[in-house]
Amino acid sequence: MLRGSAGAWAVLGPLLWGCGLSLLQGGMLYPRESRSRERKELDGLWSFRADFSDNRRQGFEQQWYRAPLRESGPTLDMPVPSSFNDVGQDGQLRSFVGWVWYEREITLPQRWTEDLGTRVVLRIGSAHYYAIVWVNGVHVLEHEGGHLPFEADISKLVQSGPLSSCRITIAINNTLSPHTLPPGTILYKTDPSMYPKGYFVQNTKFDFFNYAGLHRAVLLYTTPTTYIDDITVTTDMDQDIGLVNYQIIVQGSDHFQVDVSLLDEEGKVMAEGAGAEGQLQVPSAHLWWPYLMHEHPAYLYSLEVKLTAQTAVGPVSDFYTLPVGIRTVAVTESQFLINGKPFYFRGVNKHEDADIRGKGFDWPLLVKDFNLLRWLGANAFRTSHYPYAEEVLQLCDRYGIVVIDESPGVGIVLAESFGNVSLQHHLEVMEEMIRRDKNHPAVVMWSLANEPASFLKPAGYYFKTLIAHTKALDPSRPVTFVTNTNYEADLGAPYVDVICVNSYYSWYHDYGHMEVIQLQLATQFENWYKAYQKPMIQSEYGADAIEGFHEDPPLMFSEEYQKGLLQQYHVVLDQKRKEYVVGELIWNFADFMTNQSPVRMIGNRKGIFTRQRQPKSAAFLLRERYWKLANETRYQRSAVTSQCVGSGLFTV
Repeated sequence: MLRGSAGAWAVLGPLLWGCGLSLLQGGMLYPRESRSRERKELDGLWSFRADFSDNRRQGFEQQWYRAPLRESGPTLDMPVPSSFNDVGQDGQLRSFVGWVWYEREITLPQRWTEDLGTRVVLRIGSAHYYAIVWVNGVHVLEHEGGHLPFEADISKLVQSGPLSSCRITIAINNTLSPHTLPPGTILYKTDPSMYPKGYFVQNTKFDFFNYAGLHRAVLLYTTPTTYIDDITVTTDMDQDIGLVNYQIIVQGSDHFQVDVSLLDEEGKVMAEGAGAEGQLQVPSAHLWWPYLMHEHPAYLYSLEVKLTAQTAVGPVSDFYTLPVGIRTVAVTESQFLINGKPFYFRGVNKHEDADIRGKGFDWPLLVKDFNLLRWLGANAFRTSHYPYAEEVLQLCDRYGIVVIDESPGVGIVLAESFGNVSLQHHLEVMEEMIRRDKNHPAVVMWSLANEPASFLKPAGYYFKTLIAHTKALDPSRPVTFVTNTNYEADLGAPYVDVICVNSYYSWYHDYGHMEVIQLQLATQFENWYKAYQKPMIQSEYGADAIEGFHEDPPLMFSEEYQKGLLQQYHVVLDQKRKEYVVGELIWNFADFMTNQSPVRMIGNRKGIFTRQRQPKSAAFLLRERYWKLANETRYQRSAVTSQCVGSGLFTV
C-alpha cells in the first residue's frame, strides 16, 4: 500500500505487483475448455454413506475406499453439488457431525487413458470441511477448508493400463475445532441421567447452519503435459491508455514461448505481447465500471494466452482465455474510489443458502439472485462469511456487481483461536483465496474476518500479521475485517484500510425502541472516524421480519418494524455519506437457515427477501432508496476533486 499520489502508483504499481501476487505458488485457474483443454462434469448422483459408528472411524478401519462403497454396506443416492443435510428425511443425518463418504464411478474418454501427452486433473470446487480423496483406492489428496477448490493430477492413475472406468472416493468431515475456519468446539454431555453414553454436540459462534458435503462442482479436466499453470493480471490507467500487466506461469518445460492477445468485446485485437511477463497498452480503453455507475458498465476484455513448447514427443500447444476488466481502486481518508471516482457501496450481505440444496451451487438460484440484485439497484455485496463459488464472481464481473471478498474467519471469539496454529491456517486460507480470486475486477477489497473478538490481547498481533501478509500477497486491493467491537477496544482496527462496522440498534438491545437509533448510530460513526480517519461502511444492520406479519404501530418481527428500523438508519446514513461513510450493506439479502434456538424461527429472518426469494415490504423500501442513490451519481464523468489528489490519497 502507498500513501501518495495516483501518479506514484502508476510507476510503483507493477513493481509492487511483481513482489506481491507473484509470490503465490501454484495456480488455480478456473477450468475452461479451449483448443487444448477438455472438461468432464461429475455432477449428478453419487453413492453416499454417513459413518454413524461411535468413533466415526469405521470407514477408515474397514478401508471403505479400497472397494466400491456398495460392497461394505448400504448407500444412499446423494446429489452433487448439494449439502447432504436437507435432502433426506433422516433427522440424524441433518444434524450429523463426523465423516461422510461419497463415491462415483465414471467412464473416461479413451484418449485420456491412452495419450501420455494428456494431463488429467481431478478438481473439487468445495468440500466442507476436511476432505480426503482416493482414486481407484489410491490416496491422492487431502484438503482443509470448506469453501475453496483443490485438485490433483491423476494422470498416472488413469493411464497405468487398459482402464475403462475410474472410481473416485471422497471422505468429508464437518467437525469444527478452535483452530478451523470457521472455528467450533465439540461439547460432550456426560451426565448419564440426561444423555446417552458418548453423546456430544457441535457448538459454533456463528449464526448460520453448518451445512456440509460436496457443495460445488466436481470435475475432471485436461491439459497438455506442458501447460499454462497460472495467469496473474493487474490493471492501471495512464490518462486514457489502459495498462494490463500480466504474468504467466508455465509448468512441464523450461523451453517454451508465450504469446498474448487482448481482444475487445467484439473480438478485435487491441494489444499483443510476447513473453511470460509484460504490459499491454490499450489506447482509449473501456473501463470496468460498477452497475449503474456508467452507461456501459462491466466492460470485459479477453486475454488470450498461447503457449508453445518443444518436448521429447514433439511440439505442444496450450490455450487459455481469461476475462479482464481494466479498473483501478483507491482509498482516501473519506472516500473509496473506483477509476478515480467516488464509489458508494449500495449493497447487501448474502449467504449461499436455499431450501433443500443447503449451500449446494445452483445456476437457476444464482441467476434469480442477480436479477433481484439488479432490480434493487444494488451495486455490491459482501461474501458473508466465506468465499462464494467462482461462478458467482464471474457473474459479478459480467454484471458490474462489486464484491468485498470475505474469508471464512467468522466466529473467532476464543483466545485459543488467535494462537499460532489458527494464524498459520488463516494465512494459508488467504493465500488460497487470493490465488483463486485475484483476477476478478469485481473484487475490490479483501475481508479477513467477521465479528472476531478483536478486543482480546492476542488479536492485535493476529490481525497485524494477517493483514500484512494479505497486503504482501496483493498490494492492489485494500484490506479490512468486519468488527462489532467498541472503537476504543478494537486491537485490529489500526491495520485496516476501511472501517467496516456491524450494529443492530433497537434489535439486540434497546429492542422495540427505534427512537434511539439515530443518536446511537451517529455516535458510532463519529467515534470511529475521530479515532481513525478512515472511510467507513455500515457492513451490517437490520431486523428480523416474518413475511405476512403486520403490526401498526410497528412491533418486532413484523414487516413494519423491519422497514421502520431501516428508515431510521437511512436518516443517519444520508448525513454521514456526505462526509466519510462510503457504503451500506443490509443484513440480509434473503432469509437463511441457522441452528435451532428459541430466538430463531426456522432460521434467521432478517432477509429483505424470503428464503424462496419473495420480497418483504423492506425490499421495496430498499429498491426505492438504491435507485435514488444511483440516480444522484449515475453516469457522472467528472474528474476527481482536486482535494483528493496529492493530499493524503491512500492508493492501492
